[in-house]
Amino acid sequence: MLELAILGFLAENPLHGYQLRHRIEHLSGHNRPVSDGSLYPAINRLVSAGLLERRTEPGASAAQRHTLSLTKAGHRELLCRLRDAKGLDISDGTRFFTILAFLSHLPDIADQHAVLRRRLEFLEQPASFFYDGERGLGADDTDDPYRRGMLTIARATSRAEKAWLREVLA
Repeated sequence: MLELAILGFLAENPLHGYQLRHRIEHLSGHNRPVSDGSLYPAINRLVSAGLLERRTEPGASAAQRHTLSLTKAGHRELLCRLRDAKGLDISDGTRFFTILAFLSHLPDIADQHAVLRRRLEFLEQPASFFYDGERGLGADDTDDPYRRGMLTIARATSRAEKAWLREVLA
């Protein structure tokens, strides 16, 4: 998802690595910080693959700054990753939110809606965090107040997301 976020933000405008890291951190939230040790190797992989271009510019002080921009191949890769989102990109909430943050870059609304339909199909499958034998537990099935809270929050969030998805797809 880090590479997708890099491609997505650079599709909007060229950025320095520092700016890029902060945008990714704002997208993923404080509980998933982005270290230089993960960001810069990902940038280097994307540059090596011809998906990003790095230009050196004078910095505010004596240090030079590297500006990153998306190549045409990088833009095609972004569109492909968005269009083909499936599996964990659809089922994991954080990963899906990264897809969602850049989904408007897909020019074809039918492609956008296909991704949203895959997410809705996933959300409509029965799910539970906790099991009693073969049966999933609902919020009313547990005496543990914290597990009941988790299930109540998850149910409300799922209901809200499904309502939003149905509205967009209508």
